[in-house]
Amino acid sequence: MNLRTLLAIGCALFSAPVAAQTSTAPGEYERALAAGYKAQFICSGLWNGGKTLKDIEADELTGIYDRIGKLVPTLAAEIDEQERQVRVRYTDGMPPRTAIWNRRTGCTAMPIGFAGIKTGKPAKLRAFNDNLPWPMGDRNAVLAEAATNGALRQITSRVLDNSQYGGKTSAVVVIKNGKILTEKYKNGHDLHTAQRTWSVAKSIAGTLIGHSVQEGFSDVNAPAKILEWMKFGDPRSSITLDHLMRMSSGLTSDTAGNRTDPIYMGGASVTERTTSWPLLYKPGTRFRYANNDTLLAVHAARSGRFDPDFFFEKIGMTRTYAETDWQDNYILSSQVWTTARDLGRMGMLYLNNGVWNGERLLPENWRDYVSTPSGPQPDREFGYGATFWLMNKTNGVPTDTFAGFGNRGQYLVIIPSRDLVIVRRGYDTRENRFDIAAFTRDIVEATAP
Repeated sequence: MNLRTLLAIGCALFSAPVAAQTSTAPGEYERALAAGYKAQFICSGLWNGGKTLKDIEADELTGIYDRIGKLVPTLAAEIDEQERQVRVRYTDGMPPRTAIWNRRTGCTAMPIGFAGIKTGKPAKLRAFNDNLPWPMGDRNAVLAEAATNGALRQITSRVLDNSQYGGKTSAVVVIKNGKILTEKYKNGHDLHTAQRTWSVAKSIAGTLIGHSVQEGFSDVNAPAKILEWMKFGDPRSSITLDHLMRMSSGLTSDTAGNRTDPIYMGGASVTERTTSWPLLYKPGTRFRYANNDTLLAVHAARSGRFDPDFFFEKIGMTRTYAETDWQDNYILSSQVWTTARDLGRMGMLYLNNGVWNGERLLPENWRDYVSTPSGPQPDREFGYGATFWLMNKTNGVPTDTFAGFGNRGQYLVIIPSRDLVIVRRGYDTRENRFDIAAFTRDIVEATAP
């Protein structure tokens, strides 16, 4: 019996308890996922994002994939401003799905069946440094003479009215030589509106791992410190942090891309879902884009000091929230909320080669490391480094360009040779995607010396 047959049998056994339930059980689980999605996004949108409920309903609660998209609008949400909680009921006889906000890590989705908790006092808000000079704050951030760049004005106008590049744009920020050349926001958004990064969070995770390496707590070439893999005979113990960051772990997963719905919407923990997948290929030989690899990389890096909130404060990203599951594991494959300016700040850290205010936060070679392909590559237009996509094959774009890409049109593009950072945020759909290659090419041309 070969390995593929054994895996097929194992998957069948794994799913048997669900399949053996009554025909109504899958429907109830879908409703529970939909309720968890709605609670999470309303909670994060209100108190991470600073958005109105009306805008959340128009932006975050539309364009949802088919599995739960039709269910979400049918479920009523209860918003508790005092407790900073959102509750969404999905069935009789069970508690509602609940998301709870805190000032440090944003909103946490509680597990299905969670019966509720009262904090007894209002949740404290974060302290912001908006009055500090850019980039630690927002004062004197915009380069006034950039207003004379007619080509740049035309490009950003076409982005915002969605007339040329597609998608549904919510924010654009272009930074050159440390100053903002232009920034535009759709109605209902401004410089302090945070959105979910989706998979740009993977690039944020890579940056945080880089800080862990700089502090001496992580080694990308050493086996990943995953306790569940450290038993004698477990072949997964050969998977390194580098393998995980390059999407080449060799692990199998349930779907291509591995959406990890139980973690994102079902209230499952990172450790109970990610550490159980078996090895399918030799580590370092196959590229398979999977949320699990990033979640496992962060899980391994947390064996040392790993504090996203502390790191964000160091570089002025005061409106960035790295969310966790209910067992305090970071969901850094997708679940970060941040502003366009905060993403720009992270891009500037890479332009400065990991140095901020004279302090080295990332190893000296980290920019080269994350932006250099190594091992297997995806069969598509863009290559992959270590938690960053590569735009080195894009016509009209400098070959040192690397980027964070996220679902629904989240982009952080970094071009060291031009001292240029481009941020584009959106609410795109599968049917209406943004053309990041064309947009980057036009911005590069418009800002050329």
